Amino acid sequence: MNAPTTAHDLQKTACNEPCPIERGMRVLGGKWTGSVLWHLKDGPVRFNELARQLGGASKKMVDQRLKELEAHGLVRREVLSTRPVAVAYEMTAAGRSALSVLDQLRHWTEANGI
Repeated sequence: MNAPTTAHDLQKTACNEPCPIERGMRVLGGKWTGSVLWHLKDGPVRFNELARQLGGASKKMVDQRLKELEAHGLVRREVLSTRPVAVAYEMTAAGRSALSVLDQLRHWTEANGI
């Protein structure tokens, strides 16, 4: 594809706010969001175990990211017991579809030494 050369051409190729890339980044681009999804790829994970796997993320941050992912339909929350409270999280089909994007990002990062 040729680069736009005039202001009119630039207008035709400019993203309408928010464009699909921006919308996707708003969902997947949050701090710890990709890592949360990546750690759920092998099946349901209990909240405390997920927080441990993420290491540097606070429990508050993990909880916030999980709520965002649940609101977007990428993660499902399951209450395992109420006394004591125990919950597990797993990816939905929509969440699984994001794994290929995350895997490509991982490969790109490794290939470019980032």
